[in-house]
Amino acid sequence: MANHKATKKDVRQSRKRNERNRYYGKTTRNAIRDLKAITDKAAAGNELPEVLSMIDKLAKRNVIHKNKAANLKSKLQKSVNALA
Repeated sequence: MANHKATKKDVRQSRKRNERNRYYGKTTRNAIRDLKAITDKAAAGNELPEVLSMIDKLAKRNVIHKNKAANLKSKLQKSVNALA
């Protein structure tokens, strides 16, 4: 275990960041799952910008890699465009 004050503080901060990042990631995964479940093109089109924004925020916070974010956004956009 850490012995220095600064190291103990860093452990506390990293634990807090980790929990926050896990929450953001899980929330975004749930939003992606819900978007994929929508079969109506208009409803999916209304929901898409919010989900894309969530993905961008994850990439900005370095929770996911920027290329993974781009791939997710591309696949979601394709699936929404393919809806009849």
